[in-house]
Amino acid sequence: MAEQLGTQTITSPSDRQKSVPVVTVDSFYNSHAEKLQMKLEGPQVGFHRKIREPTINRPGLALSGFYTYFAEKRVQVLGAAEHSYLKSLPSKLRVKRFRRLCQRKIPCLVMSRGFRLAPELLGVTAEAKIAVFRTPMITMKFINAATIALEMDFSPTVTEFGSMVDILGVGVLIRGASGIGKSECVLGLIERGYSLVADDVTRITSLEGRELMATAPELTRNHMEVRGIGIIDVAKVFGIGSIRIEKRLDLVVTLKDWQDVDEVDRIGLDREFYEILGLPVPHVTIPVRPGRDMARLIEVAAMDEKLKGLGQNSAVDFNARLLSLMERPPSQGSGVAGKGAV
Repeated sequence: MAEQLGTQTITSPSDRQKSVPVVTVDSFYNSHAEKLQMKLEGPQVGFHRKIREPTINRPGLALSGFYTYFAEKRVQVLGAAEHSYLKSLPSKLRVKRFRRLCQRKIPCLVMSRGFRLAPELLGVTAEAKIAVFRTPMITMKFINAATIALEMDFSPTVTEFGSMVDILGVGVLIRGASGIGKSECVLGLIERGYSLVADDVTRITSLEGRELMATAPELTRNHMEVRGIGIIDVAKVFGIGSIRIEKRLDLVVTLKDWQDVDEVDRIGLDREFYEILGLPVPHVTIPVRPGRDMARLIEVAAMDEKLKGLGQNSAVDFNARLLSLMERPPSQGSGVAGKGAV
């Protein structure tokens, strides 16, 4: 009898320990100064201030005196328009307007296009303990790049205990009990030319609730623990092509001892999902027992998932063929009688 397509979702226990990082001016500057070409202008003050929204604000209206709906939780960027406007004001009014801006609870100020604050305005920021940075980047380019960086900083993150591999562009998280053979599977996959993302501990971040991005903790990046051998540097042993810094998570594979699997799915019609940070990820459980080539099975699971992403589902196609055969009427006999029939 043909089976019906069904789905089941398993919620990751790591979701209970998800964390949304606190982003300070200090962490923002130390993490992104090089990429955003930022340099500190003036004294190092206000680095403890929190950035409370993952986007950027241009305070042009605020400098003109309009503070309704002013986004004070965001990093403030002064571009060519704001710089020109401040220069056009009389000295006393310029300081007054700027001081009023600095009295708000803004995290920090960034001067784009390499502009510098006038000494009297820099003194106001020092007095208010607000950090000022300068970047040669064009204002809109800085805003775009800084927004992307902040969105990453603000993204909720969890730690999954499992190894992450890139197989033909499919990001596969391999889970399982300690000693089940995860690292051996990963080694087998690396030998086949695939890339390691993380071993044993994987950090997973939700990007705007759209997709999950996986990477390794800084300490263990590019390294693996192989029981009986110890810690190995994968990039040095297998070459630089054997590692990836990060990869989107597309499939979760759970390795289980054969005796612990209640029922083995032999057709694949039922779709199972593993929920991480509220996002369902396709999930398969592969029973483990001596003699099975687990690396090969995980490779096939990744290939099958890639085909499903392209709209090709082998189990559904097979089921459709089976139903078609079952609905076909039985063939009629030829009815040819033998010699001597009466």
